[in-house]
Amino acid sequence: MSLEDWIQKGRDLGASDLHLETGTPAVFRVRGELTPIGEPVAAARLTEVGQGLLGPEAWNRFLERGSADVSMMAGGLRCRVSLFRTIRGVALAVRLLAPSVNDLRSCNLHPDLRKLIEAASGLAVISGPTGSGKSTTLAALIEEINTSRARNIITLEAPLEYVFTNRKSFVRQREIPTHSANFEQAIVDALRENPDILVVSEMRTPEVIRLTLNAAETGHLVLATMHSATCAEALNRICMSFPAEIQGSIRAQLADVLVGVVCQRLEFLGPLQLRVPKCEILFGSSAAKGTIRAGQMSQIANVILSGGDDSMWTLDRYQRWMEQKSDWVRPAMPAAPAADLDREELAALARKIEARTR
Repeated sequence: MSLEDWIQKGRDLGASDLHLETGTPAVFRVRGELTPIGEPVAAARLTEVGQGLLGPEAWNRFLERGSADVSMMAGGLRCRVSLFRTIRGVALAVRLLAPSVNDLRSCNLHPDLRKLIEAASGLAVISGPTGSGKSTTLAALIEEINTSRARNIITLEAPLEYVFTNRKSFVRQREIPTHSANFEQAIVDALRENPDILVVSEMRTPEVIRLTLNAAETGHLVLATMHSATCAEALNRICMSFPAEIQGSIRAQLADVLVGVVCQRLEFLGPLQLRVPKCEILFGSSAAKGTIRAGQMSQIANVILSGGDDSMWTLDRYQRWMEQKSDWVRPAMPAAPAADLDREELAALARKIEARTR
């Protein structure tokens, strides 16, 4: 099988991720569960796949570094591919993205998230664990702006995932390191490119965080993502990325620019057979800003709990909203060619998944 064949099978199964590793069967993540299918994949096959994805020059860099990230289209589906080396050999982790960019409603997100993009400047952070849909939520916020306002939007991504069509806004997408050597250089360059909105796909290093805060402080609306389990943890990670002697000034800067933080996770709704985001939402109210300046991150949960009038949402409150919601939107997926489907294999997998989720 080619990589495109594996991706096609993942699409047919409704998988969110595909994992390939030398000497093991292809593993698909369906409804959050990992399920192996087929025979073990040969080392030569994965080496061939990796070389075809990267090309000779990038393949040599991969051999030196041990990892690489790329994006691709396969069967009308956009995918993010992470190549890496393990004890067994070459491995791939493939995220199967939605076939098109959706707005907040189509992503089954609460409309209060729109307040993150109503500010003229400041920092809005989308956080959550790996695989929680941060990129999809970020794309939905960009698309909300794109369809409603004329703005110059510059995105910095590694790798480039969703591809936007210019509507009312002008979306300039830059991939790291294809279009700029690194995030640090790309952020500095972006501030000279007359942006209204700057998108940083992930804040990973202290220098990227520092430049992101500076960009938000100089009159731009900055949307960024990072890994965290709660809103408080996201804020704490930003501050703790810096030496202790300057954390006070970082907290003050963060409080000044903060628009809001969303921390999300995906939850499977059994009766609807649908995975949807469940969010904790913090907005930059005076209470939130004062708590951040004081360094009392442990009190952020209480700020959210008492911030209902400011459109803040605890996970419990958001859960109650989900239980009352009836107009869920199912993601539109491209029709799969019937000839490509292995009916017996699909039926066996469906029975296995059903048994796990009872």
